[in-house]
Amino acid sequence: MLKQIRPAFMMIVAMTIITGLIYPLGMTGIAQILFPHQAQGSLVSKDGKVIGSDLIGQNFADEKYFHGRPSATTDTDPGDATKSVPAPYNAANSAGSNAGPTSKALVDRVIQDAEKLKAENPSLPIPVDLVTTSASGLDPDITPAGAFFQVPRVAKARGLPEDRVRQLVKDSIQDRLLGIIGEPHVNVLRLNLALDTLTGVK
Repeated sequence: MLKQIRPAFMMIVAMTIITGLIYPLGMTGIAQILFPHQAQGSLVSKDGKVIGSDLIGQNFADEKYFHGRPSATTDTDPGDATKSVPAPYNAANSAGSNAGPTSKALVDRVIQDAEKLKAENPSLPIPVDLVTTSASGLDPDITPAGAFFQVPRVAKARGLPEDRVRQLVKDSIQDRLLGIIGEPHVNVLRLNLALDTLTGVK
């Protein structure tokens, strides 16, 4: 019996070392060498201070900034630990709302958001990503249409010509990877940083 147990035990130990230690550490080392920015979390810095990540959206609410997709993430209610409260872009609790098309709360929220956006820019159809949440609730990107839709509001709030802000959006569009993977998109944090640079905001 020991003849069968010993090889099995040694195989478990060997595979644990190989797949649990050597492989992860090797991949981490290779990533640090070949892709140091991505391996460190794709962090974004301003004036030497980390202000976010290219991979995680932020809750921009000011009229002077482009807004990301709605976020359905939540956090524990400080007043009652058994309940949760909305906490947009809570990176510690990535999740969607799981609300389906028959959910009255979802329908009401989308209608309310759509009415607000329509009042903001009645001349354009509302891009769907501005009223729908992503599965993670942390999507850092919006469609080019979602960014162009917000140009009049941002330009007015900043006292800038719309053409200048629209050009900034065009310059911020990231195309498909290798021309075939994904969709053209705009990173909201990067766009807002470029906007601050354009207007001299620190």
